[in-house]
Amino acid sequence: MSFWIVTDVGSDMSLDFYRRYEKLAVLPMPYRVDGVEKLYHVEDEGSLAEFYADLRAEKVATTAQVTVDSAFNRFEELVTQGEDVLYIGLSGGLSGTVQSVQTARDMALEKYPQAKIAVVDSLLASGGQSLIIYYALKLRSEGKSLDETVQWLVNNRQKIISWFTVDDLNFLFRGGRVSRTSALLGSMMRIKPIMHVNYDGKLIPREKITGRKRALKALAEKCITLAKPQSGQMVFISHGDCREEAEYLASLVREGMKVAGIEFFTLGTIIGAHAGPGTMAIFFLGEGR
Repeated sequence: MSFWIVTDVGSDMSLDFYRRYEKLAVLPMPYRVDGVEKLYHVEDEGSLAEFYADLRAEKVATTAQVTVDSAFNRFEELVTQGEDVLYIGLSGGLSGTVQSVQTARDMALEKYPQAKIAVVDSLLASGGQSLIIYYALKLRSEGKSLDETVQWLVNNRQKIISWFTVDDLNFLFRGGRVSRTSALLGSMMRIKPIMHVNYDGKLIPREKITGRKRALKALAEKCITLAKPQSGQMVFISHGDCREEAEYLASLVREGMKVAGIEFFTLGTIIGAHAGPGTMAIFFLGEGR
């Protein structure tokens, strides 16, 4: 393991996943609930039930990007120990986090010119970001260098496919994704939008499905149809405090294709604040987005 891999909590990385690996760090991100400022760390996974209870009680959550100071401090800590660093960040199409981290890297390199710090915009979020980190960890374990790993990430990040659905359109309205009228009518008609993350790393509505169960089946079908290779790969599922339905989605995927394994992640406060309870997302490797 010749270098550290650093990311942020926009990856929704589970504590279990995080603890499996050495030389892996996850930067916290600030958020607010009804104006009360907090900081979400990967170790705070146990607090998510309370966070989702707040959202269901119609408390308002807002988020902010990784701070320059937070990223700089972690970089300084590692490079002064002689470590090389690869940062894989939340999509620049959704957050200014990567820009903050690039500023922090420039500051660190100015102070420590012999250091080696690479920053890669994953152009992904949530489990998609964690999935590409999974591949980076795998490459590192196989002995690939930092430069070789960066090149693989840049060459293959557009092959990580992300599909989402939400249960409550009001969260998309608050985030400017749909109009108030669309949110109201969609809720009345039980419309569940099917969205994906495009090549620019932005969340784009693609289809409208009536009914929750049909929406989950649509996500499974996307995976079964678009996954390449068709067997033997890891599939990641993120959910907004609805693990039972995530298990149902996983069962549909297993019925349609042979997977190496399925990882489950609860949406953290950063993605969860914008997507809401009941959000479901699936991530896998394909030929392209």
